[in-house]
Amino acid sequence: MSAARKLLIFGGIGLAALGMLYGLHYAIFVEHQTLEQMGGSLANGFMQAAIRQIPVAHASIASYAAVKYNYVRQVDLHSHWIGLGMIMIVLGIVFDQVTFGSAMQFGLALAFSVGAAIFPLGVILQTLTHGATIASALAIAGSGLIIASLVLIAFGFARQSA
Repeated sequence: MSAARKLLIFGGIGLAALGMLYGLHYAIFVEHQTLEQMGGSLANGFMQAAIRQIPVAHASIASYAAVKYNYVRQVDLHSHWIGLGMIMIVLGIVFDQVTFGSAMQFGLALAFSVGAAIFPLGVILQTLTHGATIASALAIAGSGLIIASLVLIAFGFARQSA
């Protein structure tokens, strides 16, 4: 088994396991409180709007939006890590079919692995400081690595069949 295949298969297993463990932690210790906070903020906002306390209603809706922003990113983190891990495993199984040399194959596997790890990490870091430039840059860089490596991998598969 080549080093690129090992990296993709074992890295994918690790990434998927990390995503599952994070999702389990979030579901057990955080999610229920978050959903309760979202529902409470939304209900309070509508109640305040009904009694014409518009500034308080706007504040409650803004609180809902902030909690929802974080909630979506928490769910995205574990689902992206799991999904990207699964892609890595599947690619690892057939990666010897990519018609590049072993150094190029390993470089592509490494680029995809790094991108798959840092893209969701950048997304979750956005919850620490809403709109932070470094977190967004990390997410963009990770997704760029994923896209670029997948394009080159697809080209390597296409070259082989042509």
